[in-house]
Amino acid sequence: MNNLGKLYIVATPIGNLEDITLRALRVLKEVDLILCEDTRVTKKLLDRYEIQKPLLSYHHHSKLSRVDKIIEHLENGKNLALVSDAGTPGVSDPGNILVERITRDGERDRVEIVPVPGPSAISAIASVAGISMSKFTFLGFPPHKKGRETFFRGVAEAKYPVVFFESPHRFLKNLELLEKMKPDAKLVIGRELTKMFEEIKRGSIGEILEYYKDNSEKVKGEFVIIVY
Repeated sequence: MNNLGKLYIVATPIGNLEDITLRALRVLKEVDLILCEDTRVTKKLLDRYEIQKPLLSYHHHSKLSRVDKIIEHLENGKNLALVSDAGTPGVSDPGNILVERITRDGERDRVEIVPVPGPSAISAIASVAGISMSKFTFLGFPPHKKGRETFFRGVAEAKYPVVFFESPHRFLKNLELLEKMKPDAKLVIGRELTKMFEEIKRGSIGEILEYYKDNSEKVKGEFVIIVY
C-alpha cells in the first residue's frame, strides 16, 4: 500500500465536445482506467480526441463489489479518472459516494483525490442569469413522487435564488406546482446548454409556462432552472 494510485475527478462537456480543458484531456490520456456512468457516452468523447483507454462503468446502480474493485485498482497503484456523462462528477451523480468510500478508511486517506475542474450546468446558467448569484441554493433533481411538494415548498420559501435540474417529462407539471406555491416567482431557464438547440428564457413563472405550453415541441432535453 506504499504506492497507491490517484483518483482524478474529471469534468467533461455538458453538450459541446469542445468544452473540455487541456488538462482534462491530458489526464484522460495518462490514467490507466476511466470510470464512467455510460461507457457509450464516454467513448464518443474519447473517440473525438483519439484517446484509447479501458473503461469501467460506475453509476447509481453499481453494486458495492464494483466500488471494492475500484479501490483494489487504487491499492494496486493504478491511476483512475472518474467522469460523468456530462459536467462535473459528484454534483448529481454517485461520484461523491465513491469519494466517501475511499476516504472513509483512515488508511485510504493516503489515496490522492485530484479535482480537474471544468464544465458545469450550474455555473453556466449562473453566468448568464442577470441577477446576483453570489449566494444561491442548489437542490439537484426534484423527487419523483414522495417529497415533491416539500421540495417545491422549500424552493418557494428560499431566501436566496434556487438552482435545480429538471427532466422534460416533469418540467411543466412541476412548474405548475411551483406556480401554486409561489405565483410571483421569476425564472431563468437553461435548456440544452451548450448544445445545438440551446435556449435561455427569462420571465415570470406565468410567462415561462405560457411559452412552453405554446411551444410544446421545445419541452425536450435537460433543463437547469433558477427560481428567485
